[in-house]
Amino acid sequence: MAFDVVIRGGRLAETGAVADLAIQDGRIVQIGGQINAARELDASGKLVLPGGVDAHVHLSSPPGDRSTTEPAWVDDFTSGSAAAFAGGITSVGNMTFLGPGESPLDGLARETETVARQSMADVFLHPVLSEPDATTLEQIPRLLEAGCSSIKIFLPRPNFDAQLGDWTRAIERAGANGLISMLHCEDFALLGHALERLSAHGQRSLRFFPESRPPLAEVIATQRAVAIAEATGAPVDIVHLSCERALQVCAAAQARGVPVFVETRPLYLHLTQQVFESDPHCGLYVGQPPLRQPSDVEALWAGLRQGTVHTVCTDHAPWSRAAKLDPALDIWHLRPGVENLQLMLPMLYSEGVRRGRLSLRRWVEVLSTNAARLFGLYPRKGTLAVGSDADVVIFDPERTRTVDGSLLHSNADYSVYDGWQVSGWPAVVLRRGEVVYAEDRVLAAPGSGQVLACGPSQAETARELRRAAAAPPA
Repeated sequence: MAFDVVIRGGRLAETGAVADLAIQDGRIVQIGGQINAARELDASGKLVLPGGVDAHVHLSSPPGDRSTTEPAWVDDFTSGSAAAFAGGITSVGNMTFLGPGESPLDGLARETETVARQSMADVFLHPVLSEPDATTLEQIPRLLEAGCSSIKIFLPRPNFDAQLGDWTRAIERAGANGLISMLHCEDFALLGHALERLSAHGQRSLRFFPESRPPLAEVIATQRAVAIAEATGAPVDIVHLSCERALQVCAAAQARGVPVFVETRPLYLHLTQQVFESDPHCGLYVGQPPLRQPSDVEALWAGLRQGTVHTVCTDHAPWSRAAKLDPALDIWHLRPGVENLQLMLPMLYSEGVRRGRLSLRRWVEVLSTNAARLFGLYPRKGTLAVGSDADVVIFDPERTRTVDGSLLHSNADYSVYDGWQVSGWPAVVLRRGEVVYAEDRVLAAPGSGQVLACGPSQAETARELRRAAAAPPA
């Protein structure tokens, strides 16, 4: 039998084995053995890994009045997909902000239509809850039927403390119905206190942005998130965790068996808050939470190795350089977020695997497998196994490139990593068996991506993923 595609001679990053891989009708159908195919892709001397699953992106602007002159994020599902493919990411989890009076199910339906027109990458959706009102609480148990396995909640909302009981019920109801709650952990009151203190001393410029969102605000909110998970038994995913003290809170909870999972993002692995002191263009680096100290960077790398940090996701929310450097911006008026979809996977290889901080297998787990499990997509996504979608990256571990804006497939016109040398880049990327990126060109068409129907979150216990991390490296 001749299959559609065979990938020959690559080293499988999950196992370390050199084996051919056969694809038929968009799925992996054979690994190893005798394979004949209509098309052959040579992966000799290269790594072969499952397409990345970036569970945290912003490729759609919040609905509402767009008649203002306020700038917006510069990527949509089309340009974001191009950046993702060029970086070895084939599936993305988009934050679905709800419009005024819009229910979670209505928001999912609206965003699904946008994905069908624009996206090339496969997409799963996270409704962002703004109010724990009766309609929202009633719809949470119905989200899984709509293919959604998650909700997103911002703890630093002004109404969070006043509505804590209802927010706790929302998280509990999500967990009881197979969903995981993604939580942005910063404390509103402490953020306000820091802003007022800095302003009283005339320290309003973005130079003081890290001080305006101190680690203590993240720690306190993380403690509250852990307490809710422990009281309800509902799994929570602490998104974009940035500091060692907050990670310690999570690690202690995981050791007690509390279903607490941790996401960090590339900013916190590669950069420190010293750029706010040394770079006159420090507004380019604004993200929430802020960049932290070198000791926090090392703690997060250790957490990735040890399994207390489960996923690395981008929180991709790119602006133009001009928008980020608007002189009207200060610690009260922000445009948080950066481009990262194209660079996350190769930089984690360059700075992680090549420097001995991560094994190949752990690299794959934190960029693909664990997210697929947490959001109910495994084993369709996140692994190279018979029956899985043929989302495959042929990765050249020796290719070295220097980052600059011209490299980007995103509509962003700069990168916070401009000038960095990165060794290891995707050479060919397949999404469901179709070559969507090769020779630095994106080959897919807008609208070819799918909205993924997620099953129940597979976040049984934090111990399972920690044991996987602790196993001998491939």
